[in-house]
Formats: sequence, structure tokens, C-alpha cells
Amino acid sequence: MPQYESFYRGKPLGAEPRTLPAEHYNALRLLLDFSGKPCVFVPIRTLQYMAVIDHEEVIFVDSQVKVDIEFAWRYFRPQVRSSLTEPVPYLFEYYEAQALETMKRAQVEFYQHVQLLAERMRQAEPIKAKDNNNIISLYPD
Repeated sequence: MPQYESFYRGKPLGAEPRTLPAEHYNALRLLLDFSGKPCVFVPIRTLQYMAVIDHEEVIFVDSQVKVDIEFAWRYFRPQVRSSLTEPVPYLFEYYEAQALETMKRAQVEFYQHVQLLAERMRQAEPIKAKDNNNIISLYPD
């Protein structure tokens, strides 16, 4: 049964154009696509935050204030890149004053936790092997 979460966005205190390194953007898109779901929850334990990736943005909520969005990465524009290795422009929009301080660590910490989650998902995915023209699933130990 699907579980639903609601998050609330206050009036923006500010917004700044930023760029996300290509490896970070590509990793978050691959994780979302690999999940097969409309969004992916990424716990960032080192910051005590939860990031939620969907097809339009990434939102960040403090684990102590679970429903209020502190900041969001919005309006990604990967189409302006001339190669997949160039950074992706986006808008950093923040709704709480402490977001500016949190953002100093968020980009690096987020990427590390996206990689960890992607690795866990890969390990949980059944390995498919062919046996006499039949496909069988082998689950890793």
C-alpha cells in the first residue's frame, strides 16, 4: 500500500542561482529512474535531514521539523549543457534562515548518501541469469 507524506513550503526568504556538479545531477537522476517511483527519499544521516527527489526538484527537510521544507533545489536546466560532464544550473530557494548554513554541507553530503542508497538498491535487485532459455532470478545473499 502506498504511503503518502505531505510537506509544506513557506514563503521564500531568498533564491540564488547555483550549479550542481554533473556527477551529482546524473547520480540523482539515475537513482530516481532506477527506483521506478515518482520520488525517492534520501536520508542524510550526517546532517539529520531528509531529501526528497522527484522529477522537478529536490527538497530538504530537517528531521526535527519533518513537514516544513527548509530549502529546495528547483528548476534544473540540464538542457543548457553542451556535454554531460558540465555542471547543471538550478535555483537554490530557501524558506528558513538556517538554510544558508545547512547548504554549505548539503551538496556534498547529499551526493554521498545518494551513492549509498543507489548501492543498497543495486544489492537488493535480483540478478537475472539465463538457464536453457529461461530467465531465473537469483537473489544475492
